[in-house]
Amino acid sequence: MVSEFKSYLHLMDYFKDNSTCVAYLALQRWDNTPSCPHCGNVGAYVTNRGFKCKAKECAKKFTVTTGTIFEGSKIPLRSWFAAIYLASNHKKGISSLQLSRDLGITQKSAWFMLHRIREMLTNNAPELLTGVIEADATYIGGNITKMHKKRRDKLNAIGTGSSTKVGVFGMVQRDGNIITQVIPKETQQVIHPIIKQFVAPDSLLVTDGHSAYLGMKEFGHEALSHEKGEYVRDHLHTGFIDGFWSQLKRGINGIYHQVSPKHLHRYCHEFGYKYNTRQLTDCNRFDRVIKLADNKRLTYANLIA
Repeated sequence: MVSEFKSYLHLMDYFKDNSTCVAYLALQRWDNTPSCPHCGNVGAYVTNRGFKCKAKECAKKFTVTTGTIFEGSKIPLRSWFAAIYLASNHKKGISSLQLSRDLGITQKSAWFMLHRIREMLTNNAPELLTGVIEADATYIGGNITKMHKKRRDKLNAIGTGSSTKVGVFGMVQRDGNIITQVIPKETQQVIHPIIKQFVAPDSLLVTDGHSAYLGMKEFGHEALSHEKGEYVRDHLHTGFIDGFWSQLKRGINGIYHQVSPKHLHRYCHEFGYKYNTRQLTDCNRFDRVIKLADNKRLTYANLIA
């Protein structure tokens, strides 16, 4: 079975029943050779409701959804696949209100589904960025002085200061991938460890003139003075990272309108994944997302904790 979905309509026509969805998930997850999600043993007996591990020391029963974001969900796989297709292929994202109307479910369920999908798109072991790396930080959120008086008084009461903006630091490899991370502030103590963790030594960092990027002896460093109107020097610029920030903010402002600082990292992962798979077709991106469904199940209790 090879998926060749040309459109969302084609996708829904193909996944018209649960058995088709289960067969597709088994193919993407195991290549039709079941692997026990409890012990990792390859091979299982077929039961009335799923499978049973062949390893005698395990012998646990499981289904194709065990250990995935679909486990324990009352929402049909067909609806899950529709949500994954829409969330991963809409360039600016899709709101939980819109998804709830599209799938005929509650807004609460749609919101939970989207956060599970975003959690699934997190890359916990990214490859080191190499070559020319553009690094920059941006801030997401609103200025407290421009808010309604009731909301401003409430925020002042809990001591937010003059702004509710949250910092996001990003690094992008020229013609490569991007890595983002929510940060408390843009300082050397915060920025330097992140760069050392995700950037290969001897790479060339291109940044603005912020002092947080000074003193990185492991890397080459070129700073452009944006304050003086210097945005390009020979082949050096920060156009790729600036373009990503623009896309992220258009999605948040235009689709989600506002996001909680608590969940901001997941929205950054969503847009980062779309950027990193920008060369793929919608069909291939959907296949790839389904393969990420293992072991990244976000529970509702953890989501709202």
